[in-house]
Amino acid sequence: MLDQKNGVFPAVCPLDCPDTCGLLLHKENGKIVKVTGNPEHPITQGAICNKVRNMTERIYHEERVLYPLKRTGPKGSGEFKRISWDEAVSEIAGRYRELINEYGPESILPYSFYGNMGILSVDGMDRRFFNALGASRLDQAICNAAGNAGWKYTMGFKGGTSPEDTEHADLIIVWGGNLISTSMHQVVIAEKARKRGAKVVVIDVHKNRTAQWADWFVPLYPGTDTALALGMMHVLFRDGWTDEAFLKRHTIGHEELREHVKSYTPEHVSAITGVPAEDIEKLGRMYGEASVSFIAIGNGLQHHDNGGMNVRSVACLPALTGQWLKKGGGAIKTNGGYHAMNSDYLERPDLRPNPEARSINMNRIGEALHMKEQPIKAVFVYCSNPLVVAPDTERVQAGFAREDLFTVVHDLFLTDTAKYADIVLPAASSFETTELYASYWHHYVQLQEPVIEKLGEAKGNVELFAMLGRAMGLDAGTFAETEEELIAGALDYPENPYLNGVTLESLKEKRFVKLDMTPQASYLDRLTTPSGKIELYSEAMKKAGLPPLPEYIPLQEGYDGTKRPGPSESYPLMFISPPNHNFLNSTFANSEKHQRLEKEPLLQIHPQDAAQRGIQDGDDVVVYNNRGRLELKAQVTDKMLPGTVVSQGLWWNGKGGKRRVNALTPDRLADMGGGATFFSTVVQVKR
Repeated sequence: MLDQKNGVFPAVCPLDCPDTCGLLLHKENGKIVKVTGNPEHPITQGAICNKVRNMTERIYHEERVLYPLKRTGPKGSGEFKRISWDEAVSEIAGRYRELINEYGPESILPYSFYGNMGILSVDGMDRRFFNALGASRLDQAICNAAGNAGWKYTMGFKGGTSPEDTEHADLIIVWGGNLISTSMHQVVIAEKARKRGAKVVVIDVHKNRTAQWADWFVPLYPGTDTALALGMMHVLFRDGWTDEAFLKRHTIGHEELREHVKSYTPEHVSAITGVPAEDIEKLGRMYGEASVSFIAIGNGLQHHDNGGMNVRSVACLPALTGQWLKKGGGAIKTNGGYHAMNSDYLERPDLRPNPEARSINMNRIGEALHMKEQPIKAVFVYCSNPLVVAPDTERVQAGFAREDLFTVVHDLFLTDTAKYADIVLPAASSFETTELYASYWHHYVQLQEPVIEKLGEAKGNVELFAMLGRAMGLDAGTFAETEEELIAGALDYPENPYLNGVTLESLKEKRFVKLDMTPQASYLDRLTTPSGKIELYSEAMKKAGLPPLPEYIPLQEGYDGTKRPGPSESYPLMFISPPNHNFLNSTFANSEKHQRLEKEPLLQIHPQDAAQRGIQDGDDVVVYNNRGRLELKAQVTDKMLPGTVVSQGLWWNGKGGKRRVNALTPDRLADMGGGATFFSTVVQVKR
């Protein structure tokens, strides 16, 4: 591909999105001029979103970092000078040796997430490097940790319904997700089901694009999803809609659950959730009457103090009506378990000299950077932008502003975080490297080979961390493997039967290869819960100090089910910050094209709440709490229940004043998995 200046070449979308689309890159004179979808991809079939359609804006952006940089001004000033790679690597290796000698290897912390979903970029040579170094571990719990833990307690295996099958559903519930903006191909499949008579219901805090598209939108108060699920269970058990044979054969705890939900009457649940009792009755009846029902469990409901319980509770519903035996029935939280690969080979934990090294939860990076005992003295940031994405931003920024913190950032741009770095390294885009991709939604594994030469002196993660490993004098063989050797090793994993037939050779030939889904026929016999069954009652949760049955637990900030506003009279509004349509987390937020598509950050506020504060549509407002403040324009709308305000998207501060929503969000951890609690936030708003 690299030696061909003109033509159309296969590629993969690298964004942190379930769809992992097949792409076609159109080249003229060695430059990508257009990005389109690959119509031959069996799932994505040529349809792509505006985000990746405009990817060339990102690759060839005039502000892209093309050379290593060294800070010359104060931290945060963005003042740097160009240096060579030899100088950069020498300084990093030298500083790391000094820190290891004086403070130990755990004084060094990697900070990364999935800014590029390539498996080699974030689960390969980088992990080897920090393992061999003995650095502190990073608990990557910022996105789906709470929900995954809740699902695991109920279902065990991290996999659910196959996406293609969901067109056979006659009821599709989208719970806490904006699929039109974050998983457009599930919407395409749902439309096929709709044409066959299916109904689509969206349960969410906010009437987003998906809710507007649905047949029925059910708004509820933030963090009350468990109560609503229990209300539906009450109706299902009470009115005989449950599949008793399925419950006896494939679940444990159904009798305990039957008794437990008697107290969650529609009237009681209505007082908690804000959903009218008659709508709770209707939801339960629709779910019970449906022949095939499917639930798409989104990210929104898990970003709460009770986020793991929210997902755990919703995940119980398909078992009550026996949906797992029906084609297209059941649920998807993540399908990542189907493509589990040889992570020990990729990451080499055996290289670690200190197997018991501490783990730092990435949601608590602000707190971690202020620790006095065993202080963190160096941070290496890649594939992430913590000054925008991490909670309690002002505390995070103060940590990165420490003069004694040696910070390296590997990125395509001088992000808000990179401006606080001592060394900035130019990152290659996904279309400039060899990568392996697997979807956490569909069942295809894909190969990406370089389509264009690396711009400037950019390097991909494999090349970068191999170089650093050699510079630190770490095991030479470990840091000499090629991308293709890493891919072959990752796929060599007999413990996962779904990987049967997925090899480097088959990927080179076909570009995308479907997992062997034959074992899915015995899905219910492969569950990895302690009992091997769907656990409606979880002894493991009880041992962990959690309620063993689904149980509504109010948020630490916000509604308590008996009074509104919440417990804080100073901050009476619940604040949520879901994704917008044209960014992906903080990616694209610096692109003028994507900014024009998104226009500007807004605060959506209900007419009742606006009137109480003398706020009119278009007014400049300040959103604040004891953690920070945010400056936005008001959009007066009834897209959510009174008492809730919404700002979509993660904007960089840029030239627009205080625009980082995470200046307001807490770094408390959720009930399970160490997950984030972004949406369990209370604020006040004024003109």
